[in-house]
Amino acid sequence: MYEEMKYCDPKQFILDEAHELLSKALTAAMQQGTLPERELPEFITEIPGDVKNGDVASNLAMASARVFGMAPRKIAEAVVAAMPSLESSSFERIEIAGPGFINLFLSASWFSGVVFSANVLGKDYGRTEYGRNQKINVEFVSANPTGPMHLGNARGGALGDCLAAALDWAGYDVTREFLINDAGNQVVKFGKSLAARYLQIYRGEEAVPFPEDGYQGDDIKELAKLFSEKYGDRFVNEDEETLRREIAAFGLPHNIHALKDDMAKYRVTYDVWFSETTLHESGAIQDVLKKLAERGATYEKDGAIWYRSMKYAEKYGANKMSRKGMDGEVTEEEKDEVLVRANGIPTYFAADIAYHYNKFAVRGFERAIDVWGADHHGHVARMKGAMDAIGLDGEKLDIVLMQFVRLMKDGQPVKMSKRTGKAIGLAELLDEVPIDSARFLFNMREPGSTIDFDMDLAIKKDSDNPVYYVQYAHARICSILKKLAEEGIVFGGAENADLSLLTEPAERDLIRMIAAFPGEIISAAKSYDPARITRYATDLATQYHKFYNSCRVKDADDALCQARLSLCTATKNVISNALTMMKITVPESM
Repeated sequence: MYEEMKYCDPKQFILDEAHELLSKALTAAMQQGTLPERELPEFITEIPGDVKNGDVASNLAMASARVFGMAPRKIAEAVVAAMPSLESSSFERIEIAGPGFINLFLSASWFSGVVFSANVLGKDYGRTEYGRNQKINVEFVSANPTGPMHLGNARGGALGDCLAAALDWAGYDVTREFLINDAGNQVVKFGKSLAARYLQIYRGEEAVPFPEDGYQGDDIKELAKLFSEKYGDRFVNEDEETLRREIAAFGLPHNIHALKDDMAKYRVTYDVWFSETTLHESGAIQDVLKKLAERGATYEKDGAIWYRSMKYAEKYGANKMSRKGMDGEVTEEEKDEVLVRANGIPTYFAADIAYHYNKFAVRGFERAIDVWGADHHGHVARMKGAMDAIGLDGEKLDIVLMQFVRLMKDGQPVKMSKRTGKAIGLAELLDEVPIDSARFLFNMREPGSTIDFDMDLAIKKDSDNPVYYVQYAHARICSILKKLAEEGIVFGGAENADLSLLTEPAERDLIRMIAAFPGEIISAAKSYDPARITRYATDLATQYHKFYNSCRVKDADDALCQARLSLCTATKNVISNALTMMKITVPESM
């Protein structure tokens, strides 16, 4: 029985079963002559917004009116009359409403089965095999190791990690990945900034000009000081290139270690930390450039190697006529992109193509998902097109664009920290608000929506705070179980309870909500929107509180008490699974 229930999606199961029953009834009606012989029309089965008229509704009669040349009501009557026995199905009866709507009502055994499954499967309830173990890479945050993480990384970390979790629960083989951008112009700028601060320690700030485009943060000064403490004035008289290279090589590991510490504090654990430098050192970029050239995707001009960007990007929405110069429209060639500069140094785009080629062609991922800031939207079509250009499939690269975060306190936007006078970054945010609140609140809305992160709300310990509200529902159930046990009322297990007694509207509404959990995970995975899980957890907590207020557990007779304890335990398991999936603590008391 356990294996039969495992990886089941109860909600989708009844929709599929209803569709199959109606298809069989439609075929039988044609065989019986009550409907003319026609090809089976397409129709849907769905969960209606209001289930008082049926748990599953179908538009079969409406959708087939033209096919059969009959009034929908007449078609519905013929189908219902030809319906095979519902005895071994999930339904107890079928009705026709209005001009021909067909409604099916779930049997008590289905409701019992959901409660039983959520109890017996426990920590596995919600998992499915929908993804069929497809190998997926989820890359997120990937902050430059040239400074501390910013507020956007806080949202990206929660979004990417919870998306990966939803994919895992939906049956995919998921790899969480962080790309360390430890090569390219930003690292050169990082080295120049550190070198200037290092020399200023010995020569004074007035004697050593700071680069106009250098990194101004105090973290740069602190790293330069650490370098000075280790090496003294040994590099003061070194040539500029040697100093820049050595001090960058010293500073990067410090910053990368800090990135890892911040992510660990945020409960984000990566399977892979991928260094961009390895692409340069291994020859992977040169190999990709060669493949692109062989496929006619590049050409040489002005000593540089160019990529025919628009030829491939247009398929994914890039607009050839999106820019105009003084002499008119820019030609397609003028909108192409440099992969190798005239000085022989590859661009970041060349490295990015090689990186994604590595994901697909070298490591064998069947799909790759990148979580990017919305400001990178212009790069989406170029990157997907580049996969086609190199002989892969750009459709298998998906980009989740994440909108920006606005920090709020006392009803006003907050840009700078009163304590440090700097922009608030991830590390300071996690010092100010509970990690549970940060992970939950950053996942309250779909990626494409901007977020106002309310710091006052995040630290609240009452039902106004959504994560507290959900956690409290779990703690309330634990408290009920504990108090009843102290009074001698011990839960005997769902397998020993008469779950058919759960017939009250509040009970059945709660069971329907429990049944929806696996499907919500699948939907979150399909739509790349883990906010569905936070919304679901909040709705489940609300539904449980309604049940708690209308259905007494302690005062019910023994049989009904055990059935309701089964429902409480099923709810507790689902809340625990939803919070655990999001790496949010699951308290037993509050």
